[in-house]
Amino acid sequence: MEASNETRVTQFIFLGLSSHPGLQIMFFVLFLLMYLLTVAGNLLIMVTIYVDSQLHSPMYFFLSHLSFLDLSLSTVTVPKFLVNFLLQSKIISYNGCIAQVFFLHFFGGTEILHLTLMAYDRYVAICNPLRYTTIMNKRVCLLLIGCTLVGGFMHGFGQVFPVIQLPFCGPNEINHFFCDTHPLSLLACSRTFISETADMINSGTISLFSCSVLVISYAHIISTILKIRSSEGKKKAFSTCASHLMVVTLFFGPLVFTYMRPPVTFAVDKLVSVFFAIVTPLLNPFIYTLRNEEVKKAMKKLGGRLCVNIN
Repeated sequence: MEASNETRVTQFIFLGLSSHPGLQIMFFVLFLLMYLLTVAGNLLIMVTIYVDSQLHSPMYFFLSHLSFLDLSLSTVTVPKFLVNFLLQSKIISYNGCIAQVFFLHFFGGTEILHLTLMAYDRYVAICNPLRYTTIMNKRVCLLLIGCTLVGGFMHGFGQVFPVIQLPFCGPNEINHFFCDTHPLSLLACSRTFISETADMINSGTISLFSCSVLVISYAHIISTILKIRSSEGKKKAFSTCASHLMVVTLFFGPLVFTYMRPPVTFAVDKLVSVFFAIVTPLLNPFIYTLRNEEVKKAMKKLGGRLCVNIN
């Protein structure tokens, strides 16, 4: 603490998922393994798509960027979480906490918009196949990626700005395993109605926009797929969309539950946060690779090249 006209908090203490020593060891091993698999899985997808020229299409370009966002989102929270276990110190500075809030919502907001962009990409590919390469050219793809990053930055800033306006004069124990807007609002020593309202408006705006685009895109996609005469064509189109819808559901569900309501102290909030910050970035590579024959073939080809080079 530092003394001035009022006592201000300069660091926070995480209460984590559990204070039981045995559970802490189990959590450390479990989350370390999950993080390593997340890093390996997402890096493998990025490298595979970069190396294999047959995967140099907008769909796989967006998939590689999704892997980058998943890896980044997980890295914002998990390494600090693991270090806290090793050092037996669950302290984070005020500035570090604010930075964590910003980057959590920057990458999270960007991923929401990116999943929306991927739905639009599928809409163009299925509903306008003859114009697909013209509409989704390299310049347009880069521009759309840039728009998602700008949108993510605005979302992150919109989430962190109300938080830095709040006075924190104690207590400084965060009932969570990373810094976020809701747990911090509960520690503020002033009324948080404005910050909570801004939080919900910000989250609601990006969620409403993304959900609207997703619903409209998939309404057109499903209508077009049902008109396809070839059963093989229908199966391939549905398979591609099913993977994306699964990822959207896994990511959007916990986010809506967490951010579209006032802050509470329920333990279930921490479990839901584990899901969108740790579990979903781990599952996404498996969802896309297990259901995509082209990616699996490219990975086998990459593995074969590595074996030849090693031998």
